[in-house]
Amino acid sequence: MIEQVAAAFDCQDYQEVARLLKALPEQDPWVQLYQGRLYEVMGQVTAAEAVYRQLLRIATGPKITVQARQGLQRIDTSAREQQQLKIAQATTNPIDTKLGLLVLEPVPAEAKSLAAQKFAQIMKVDPYSARLQLPSRGWRLYRTGPVGELRVYGQALQGEGIPVFWFPLADLQPIQVLQVCYFEANGSEVTAVQTDTVTQVSFRFKWSEVTQRVVGLLPLFEQVVDLDARGKLRRKEKIQDHAQICDLHLPSKNCILRLHDSGYRFQHGINLTAGQSQTTQIDRDTSWANWQHLTGFLNQHLHQTPVWSEFKFFAETTLEHLERLNLVEPHINLFRRVESAWDQSFHLYSCLVFLKSKK
Repeated sequence: MIEQVAAAFDCQDYQEVARLLKALPEQDPWVQLYQGRLYEVMGQVTAAEAVYRQLLRIATGPKITVQARQGLQRIDTSAREQQQLKIAQATTNPIDTKLGLLVLEPVPAEAKSLAAQKFAQIMKVDPYSARLQLPSRGWRLYRTGPVGELRVYGQALQGEGIPVFWFPLADLQPIQVLQVCYFEANGSEVTAVQTDTVTQVSFRFKWSEVTQRVVGLLPLFEQVVDLDARGKLRRKEKIQDHAQICDLHLPSKNCILRLHDSGYRFQHGINLTAGQSQTTQIDRDTSWANWQHLTGFLNQHLHQTPVWSEFKFFAETTLEHLERLNLVEPHINLFRRVESAWDQSFHLYSCLVFLKSKK
């Protein structure tokens, strides 16, 4: 009977194949193999793949094992060809060839095993690597490339329930960033002041226009001399301190107000300690204490506004893409003895939060 099934396959008479298979015992490995092949030619790829993998698990003999592996290879090759065709079609427009970013969002622990399998199939990586790539907390900058190509991958991942988003890098440029030196009260509005030795910029807004905050710590590196394992002196980069940074998002004005502890003039503008417990002069002169007062002031006015605080997890993944990261203008004026990609990472993170929330 199996010979008749094989002959029907050779003649591409799939109705006859289906009829013959119904008359044979389902537990027979050869019957299962041909059922898998029938699923494959009828376009039921998921079912065919499940049958082939089951045959490999139960070790049904060399002939069936070889054909099951060949079936999986055909499915994989076909999927790759279809994916490449979609990418080619998605990048015919010059706009879709511009540089983009693909970001993975956290996957719940209970869903990670299945998500890793789907991720591995779509991105053509092994399941173990896929599980490591899927974040459990925070965002992961996974891939950069033509935005049309990233859209193909992103839509496929979303179709399998894997949270992901993508944006052209150029979408960051129109966002206005104002580096706030201090706030001034202005009736029912507030004025954010940016000033330097030459110019001063004032920006009026209402607290109700701020939709979210993004906060983080930027490491400050220094070149230090240390002893290695052999007791010899060597120079290395070491984190000596951190800078506090906070962005206020005003999407209605396409603007981000940026504050950091070394750039904010705590003795100017609005009294940040009004209504708070009395502090000593030492406390008032402490950068950490001043930042806490500013944070408390923002909490009073933005207590219902969401706060994004998982920048560190995202930043660690962006360092794998330093060449692309260098294309990002950080808009952060920190005094640094050693340049750091963490500044670009924070600006990228904040802008992605801005764009995703606005979308």
